[in-house]
Amino acid sequence: MKHPLWVVLAATVVLALLLAGCTSQPGGEPAKIRIGYQPSTHQVAHMIAMEKGWWQQDLAPYGVKNVTDYVFPTGAPEMQAMLAGDLDVAYVGAAPVLSAVSTGLDAKIVAGVNTQGSDLVLRTGLEYTGPESLKGLKIATFQAGTIQDTVLRDWLKANNVDPDNDVDIIGMGPGDAVTAITAGKVDAVFLPHPSPAVIEASGSGKTIVKSGEMYPGHTCCVLVASGSLIREHPEIVEQIIRTHIKATEFAVENPDEAAAIYAAKTGADVEVVRESLRTWDGEFVTDPAAIVDPVMDYAKIQYELGYIKQPLTQDQLFDLTLYQKATS
Repeated sequence: MKHPLWVVLAATVVLALLLAGCTSQPGGEPAKIRIGYQPSTHQVAHMIAMEKGWWQQDLAPYGVKNVTDYVFPTGAPEMQAMLAGDLDVAYVGAAPVLSAVSTGLDAKIVAGVNTQGSDLVLRTGLEYTGPESLKGLKIATFQAGTIQDTVLRDWLKANNVDPDNDVDIIGMGPGDAVTAITAGKVDAVFLPHPSPAVIEASGSGKTIVKSGEMYPGHTCCVLVASGSLIREHPEIVEQIIRTHIKATEFAVENPDEAAAIYAAKTGADVEVVRESLRTWDGEFVTDPAAIVDPVMDYAKIQYELGYIKQPLTQDQLFDLTLYQKATS
């Protein structure tokens, strides 16, 4: 199975970021805004805003001359890029933000993106009779500290399956995980959409549990802005939030066009993407106040899993004021 755009962009993103560092104009306005995202329908709002030219159009009055985006396979390398100062804004799972903030990332969650929307898919030919039937299997999901890894491990533990000893959890990006289950190298995958729909369309597997069944209403992706951008240009962050809301509303009201934009951006099969948006259990949510409790729950889970060394507070993770100002 080919994922040419994902592979090419993921392989070149570090070099591109180094060559395209954020610059400022004489008046102090950022001439460039660099946005990170992942190849998932969870983050289609960014793709819509990018493809329709809304980022460029809406930010131009604030002195922004260029908006560039960079695709990452998962949230871990995306947050590494943000820690290095190579991104100003990120569409990313909430869990990698926690890990990054705990190690010094200067950034805040300024808006929500979506809730739920990932599936546990079992390879064709295997039988599922409940969580304990997964014992002994190889399960591919995103790397340690991501939303998928956090939700999967917590769900397994709650169902008397030791995630460290009873199953073999392997960290992979979406393209590699889809290839692995198709080739029979892993027994199951837990991935965000549209990857589950891609696997089902190929006949390689079947969804057995949706993430909303594992953790009802759980937060998945969030919109993060760097601390420097928030402090120095809060008006730009407010506009980024308004554009994000506009693109999210477009995705909700025009799912078929959203699927077409996603397919054009990633090279995916548009019909599979449309089916994914029809069948996923995800919901687009922009208000950060609505996701505070689940994110703080993730912080507790990650602390218990040993992914972060000390508890995190809401003030360390969120800035709710910018959304309030952007929508007032």
